[in-house]
Amino acid sequence: MSRARQPPLVTGISPNEGISWTKVTIRGENLGTGPTDLIGLTICGHNCLLTAEWMSASKIVCRVGQAKNDKGDIIVTTKSGGKGTSTVSFKLLKPEKIGILDQSAVWVDEMNYYDMRTDRNKGIPPLSLRPANPLGIEIDKGRFPQKDLESLFPGMSADFTSENFSAAWYLIENHSTTSFDQLKTAVVNLKKQANKKNEGSLAYVKGGLSTFFEAQDALSAIHQKLEADGTEKVEGSMTQKLENVLNRASNTADTLFQEVLGRKDKADSTRNALNVLQRFKFLFNLPLNIERNIQKGDYDVVINDYEKAKSLFGKTEVQVFKKYYAEVETRIEALRELLLDKLLETPSTLHDQKRYIRYLSDLHAPGDPAWQCIGAQHQWILQLMHNCKESYVKEQKGKDTFLFYLYIYIYTCNALLHSPMLDLDSDVRPSPIGHLSQTASLKRGSSFQSGRDDAWRYKAPQQVVFVEKLTKLVVSQLPNFWKLWVSYVNGSLFSETAEKSGQMERSKKNARQRQNDFKKMIQEVMHSLVKLIRGALLPFSLREGELRQYGGWEMKSELSGQWLTHVIQTVRLSSESLTALEIPNDMLQIIQDLILDLRVRCIIVTLQHTAEDIKRLAEKEDWVVDNEGLTSLPSQFEHCIIHSLQSLKTVLDCKPGEASVFQQQKTQEDVCQLSIGIMQGFIDCLEQLSTKPDGDIDTSHLSVDVSSPDLFGSIHEESSLSSEQRLLIALSNCRYLERHTFLNIAEHFEKHGFQGVDKITQVSMESLKELDQRLFEMYIEFKADPIVGSLEPGIYAGYFDWKDCLIPTGVRNYLKEALVNIIAVHAEVFTISKDLVPRVMSRVVEAVSEELSRLMQCVSSFSKNGALQAKLEICALRDTVAIYLTPESKSSFKQALEALPQLSSGTDRKLLEELLNKFKSSMHLQLTCFQASSSAMMKT
Repeated sequence: MSRARQPPLVTGISPNEGISWTKVTIRGENLGTGPTDLIGLTICGHNCLLTAEWMSASKIVCRVGQAKNDKGDIIVTTKSGGKGTSTVSFKLLKPEKIGILDQSAVWVDEMNYYDMRTDRNKGIPPLSLRPANPLGIEIDKGRFPQKDLESLFPGMSADFTSENFSAAWYLIENHSTTSFDQLKTAVVNLKKQANKKNEGSLAYVKGGLSTFFEAQDALSAIHQKLEADGTEKVEGSMTQKLENVLNRASNTADTLFQEVLGRKDKADSTRNALNVLQRFKFLFNLPLNIERNIQKGDYDVVINDYEKAKSLFGKTEVQVFKKYYAEVETRIEALRELLLDKLLETPSTLHDQKRYIRYLSDLHAPGDPAWQCIGAQHQWILQLMHNCKESYVKEQKGKDTFLFYLYIYIYTCNALLHSPMLDLDSDVRPSPIGHLSQTASLKRGSSFQSGRDDAWRYKAPQQVVFVEKLTKLVVSQLPNFWKLWVSYVNGSLFSETAEKSGQMERSKKNARQRQNDFKKMIQEVMHSLVKLIRGALLPFSLREGELRQYGGWEMKSELSGQWLTHVIQTVRLSSESLTALEIPNDMLQIIQDLILDLRVRCIIVTLQHTAEDIKRLAEKEDWVVDNEGLTSLPSQFEHCIIHSLQSLKTVLDCKPGEASVFQQQKTQEDVCQLSIGIMQGFIDCLEQLSTKPDGDIDTSHLSVDVSSPDLFGSIHEESSLSSEQRLLIALSNCRYLERHTFLNIAEHFEKHGFQGVDKITQVSMESLKELDQRLFEMYIEFKADPIVGSLEPGIYAGYFDWKDCLIPTGVRNYLKEALVNIIAVHAEVFTISKDLVPRVMSRVVEAVSEELSRLMQCVSSFSKNGALQAKLEICALRDTVAIYLTPESKSSFKQALEALPQLSSGTDRKLLEELLNKFKSSMHLQLTCFQASSSAMMKT
């Protein structure tokens, strides 16, 4: 695990003040190792993590949220360093109100909108006609604090569109430094604006003067015509004539004004149409603008325009407006479908998902788009996991097929190379071992195979690569899935500023109702992850139905403990990453169960492989003895076990939340039996090496490359050692194992938390002692039996008779030969291990003394000379091997002497002493090895 980092420290922020949603750059130290390490960011107490963009360990960019505090610290929290501190602060300013004619990037809710089309609120002037600067002079913002103004004018406002407008507040805030002359100018501007209202009618009259004058001229012409016709004084026809005149006048007027009136009507219609188009061009252009903005991806603009159109024309009764508004609704419905498709499209980033959900919410899409997105992401993650498994299973089968055909090719080539038709000088078919070794040589020497074989040899197994890919996939996808749910629960999908809204409340209500459904989704993902890993590594732990769904791997051989350790580390890191998401522990417990099973399986497999390695130690015995009479075999055995235990250290150690691997009784028993099997395997290896001839060494467990001529050459080249020497070396190794190696291994077992170490040690020691005793008896049998067997023939050589013999002149040759043989045994043992000399020599002396006692007791009677001769030889042997006498051998010598007649005369005792001294003097050099001080001087 990596070393803990220092807590984050914020040393600078730019800018250091601003309104909500101001983009700021945060600088400091230890701000995280990456985007995933950043788990918290607050400014003035508001969570800004969703807008944070991690740039480096010293730089973060984000937007300030809408906080309650006016001024506060910048706190950064990371996984590696924890919660940090800040040496700077940020001041949150209140946003200025946006004027009606001011440009704004967001939609301003016009609550008091004045609709000139329906002539509503006639007493209120339309907002569109209200100027942003009613005084018409330059605005000079003062430096008066906002809080002071609010306390000075309670309940009032400086907004001239407000019902509580305060002129004094407005002048203090906008014209506190304006001169009196400029204020006079402002009064004049206000009067001009008021007078503009009365100029509308007069301007209309001025515009139609030409038409008015033409009509006046036409009426004057009619009047003159009537006066000319009125000179006739015929009363009877006055009425008829007057009617005629009026008809002619009407026709003349129609003739004069028809063209003018037609042009006027056409102009008025065109003007009205243009006026309507100009006034409502927003609605008429909106369908085309919606399509253009959708193509550009400006969905915010589309939504703002739609909200505006809906508020203006949503309930209109004008048919033209209805028609165009229906077109707008049609395109908005298509946009809803497009956004929903993009929302459910995979893969997708969390940012895009939140954006599309917010768009659909603003467009009032039916259903619950956020929950639909969560469901789609859940199914997509499951599909990714199963696709990952299928791809690796298919790849594994493809490689196995290739290897099969490659083996057939190599086998065929090898058969052709050794065919009798090609090898005319040999009629003997190659042996299986030779065939295998030549096949291995062909594999090593083939240029076609060498590159691929090396790549495959050092490449991780497919199951291991699959687990890494699978866990990486889940760890990369599940955090966004979980964060999407968290945003759905707290309602931040709809309001990143955490403002209360109906959408947030509905979201929280839906989330509360669907908590169990989401919990089932997470559990399904966890179960799929665990079962897919079990199908690849622990297929025996799945049921038959589950194995068909989650398995499919070809398990030719089980993974080694090294690869299982790597897999455990991978799964542990994945579990830590998921725990960091604050997912409830009950949902992640199944992963802990998987880790426990993998740890147990790793220990079992490692111990099994260690047992196999121990069996192969016989191949590495070189029979080279060091100064202590040991070969390298015990140290290799100890090193093999210690290396195996060290490889299990990370597996045996319990991480937070993990249970002990030995908590189950069955696991304890299995591990104990495997450990005993390892110790017993090495004991069997010792016995095999010391008792079986070279040709009987078991090589059935050797692989193809091991069963090569080179290996058997190395085994046979040490055949110069005799079986007795091998027994001595084995005895020396057994002695060292009992006193050092087994005890050291027991300490390592206890150090690594193994259970039943006393039982392992006890059973192993008993088995080792039994082997030691068997080997010792075999060696004594090899060495003592010939010496014992030569005593009786030597005693009675030349028809020697205890009843009729000459006066003794010295120790006879048979005893000297027996001593020489004993000396040879001493030399052989001393050469191998001087520590074994007392044990071996004592047993040899026991055997010789026992046989000598038996022979003396079998003699019926002794003559005087015979008794003297027998006592001389018994005393000579006893005094020579005195340092190796045991209670048993002393008792045998005593019984032998008691079987002899006692020497009665002093002359006989003196002669016996002289002959003993003569014997010791003549064989002083040979008998040096039997002296107590010789062991320190003699070493061959």
